[in-house]
Amino acid sequence: MTLFFTEMWERFSYYGMRALLILFMTAPIAAGGLGFDDQTSGAIYGLYSMGVYLLALPGGWIADRLIGLKKSVWIGGIIITTGHFTMALPGLFHWLSGNEGTANQLSGIDLPSFFLGLVLIVLGTGLLKPNISSIVGQLYPENSSKRDAGFSIFYMGINLGAFLAPIACSTLAVYNWHLGFGLAGFGMLMGLVQYKLTGGYLKGIGEAVLPQDPGEKAAQKRAFKGMWLILGLTFVLVVLFFLQIIRLDPVAIAEVSNTVIAIVALLYFGYVLLFGGLDAEQKKKVLVIMILFVFSAIFWSGFEQAGSSLNLFAERFTDRMMLGWEIPAGYFQSVNSIFIIIFAPFFGAMWVGLARKKMEPSSPLKFSFGLILLGIGFLVMYFAAKIAASGDLAAPTWLVITYLFHTFGELSLSPVGLSLTTKLAPKKFAGQMMGMWFLSIAMGNLVAGRIAGSASGGTSEALAEMPQQYLLIVYTVVGAGLVLMVLSGPIRKLMGKVR
Repeated sequence: MTLFFTEMWERFSYYGMRALLILFMTAPIAAGGLGFDDQTSGAIYGLYSMGVYLLALPGGWIADRLIGLKKSVWIGGIIITTGHFTMALPGLFHWLSGNEGTANQLSGIDLPSFFLGLVLIVLGTGLLKPNISSIVGQLYPENSSKRDAGFSIFYMGINLGAFLAPIACSTLAVYNWHLGFGLAGFGMLMGLVQYKLTGGYLKGIGEAVLPQDPGEKAAQKRAFKGMWLILGLTFVLVVLFFLQIIRLDPVAIAEVSNTVIAIVALLYFGYVLLFGGLDAEQKKKVLVIMILFVFSAIFWSGFEQAGSSLNLFAERFTDRMMLGWEIPAGYFQSVNSIFIIIFAPFFGAMWVGLARKKMEPSSPLKFSFGLILLGIGFLVMYFAAKIAASGDLAAPTWLVITYLFHTFGELSLSPVGLSLTTKLAPKKFAGQMMGMWFLSIAMGNLVAGRIAGSASGGTSEALAEMPQQYLLIVYTVVGAGLVLMVLSGPIRKLMGKVR
């Protein structure tokens, strides 16, 4: 219960802010936004969402080696709350003073606090997100049948928060963007309050591993000093990076970051395969993880258009009038969570039923289905974009159907990828391989932000090209799915007995 509600409120804060982020950046200054162009906004969105997943790696290390899982969740939640209020409060004070919409909004009031807030949310999420899931795992014995049920309940908390937040925060954002950001922060604050009040249920779970002898104590003390030094330097560098990003070229920064991630992933897998001390069977399984890393990044680069280009499509090109009331664009960000809650049990039952009949597809085939279903969703958007390019507003059903296919793709790929990584990873690299799974998501998020700048239809030329941009995404993800389908046989051989 404690972890369910903590994660629900954390996801409330994350998805509430995510529903507003690119809309706020692209909104004109006169409308209370930042007035950035689509390319800049998409790049910043991609860098931010990349950072959330990228910092899960050091966040897990800090919890495992130094302060424990439980304390990491608490500290991470405090940092996230601070980040949301850092984004919200200066803008709210500016609004209440009656100066909203003036050039002063960009002169040292909103802009630094906006980027500082993003930095804090990234740091806090990196500390909270991976470790709260690990605490759930520690609640149950290794082979307990209750473990899957516990994670299923926990997963419902994630989607409940993701469903409620865009509706609640977008409703307040109609009056002022910073009210929406503030509500996201209030949600995380509520999560912290209940985490502390009900923390007694977690007694003995997720505690820090205490050193047993003087040598271990001295090593941990040195590690603490190193941690604070590294965290301090990282914070300063990241703040400076985000404060300077507009003066530089955020698109170029995103490209460089993307290249760096690709090189790091390649070097890491090369090191594990060549110098990791693995036997032949283990090397084959690591090679499978390496192959699926590429296809995972491709999937998330399309799926994460939800918060960027598809969010802008809802705002700019969708008929949102209903009974004389205009539906806030952010409401559409809740559709995926509704479909997850409805269809996740059906997908679980379907895989079990097919397994009983010995007809269950292999994990690589499920991966390929996920990519193809994602592509079908973007094929729907191709026709919706043609309507928009003709000068008409598209019906909201186009977006709803797109999100339906994207949800089917997510249910085919995301849980399978998590499970398969844990099955294939050599024991001594288990945590690091899970980190590589998150790294593939980070890379996908970064690419998604870059795509969004081209597929958002922000200018007349971009609007004319928007259908072809969506069609290009279709070709890419469906093509990747078909390639993986062809490769599924050889990949299964590399997997050995793992299915």
